[in-house]
Amino acid sequence: MFNFKNIFIAAAALSFSTAAYADDLVFKFINKSDFVVTELYTSPSNVSEWEEDILGRDVLGSGESVNVTIADGRRACEYDLRIVFDDGDVLEDTTDLCETASYTVSN
Repeated sequence: MFNFKNIFIAAAALSFSTAAYADDLVFKFINKSDFVVTELYTSPSNVSEWEEDILGRDVLGSGESVNVTIADGRRACEYDLRIVFDDGDVLEDTTDLCETASYTVSN
């Protein structure tokens, strides 16, 4: 199992005008379930497709946590989360990432 401290989701946004960028959304993702999280996706609630898997090749074991930074330049606060476990179960939820410092998944 790979331990890691920070995962950064970066989406480059180019603009030829002067634009004010929203602050990055940062939250701690905590796995208190009995299963390994193999995939973690976030996407603004108003977007119909999932963004890239945050974990990539890594996994997040039971009892582990990771700091997630979403630096996509969007001004959205409400994000959908898609969590895939090693037993094949999938959990989808919506949360306001501007209002929370952490998100915990448990049994």
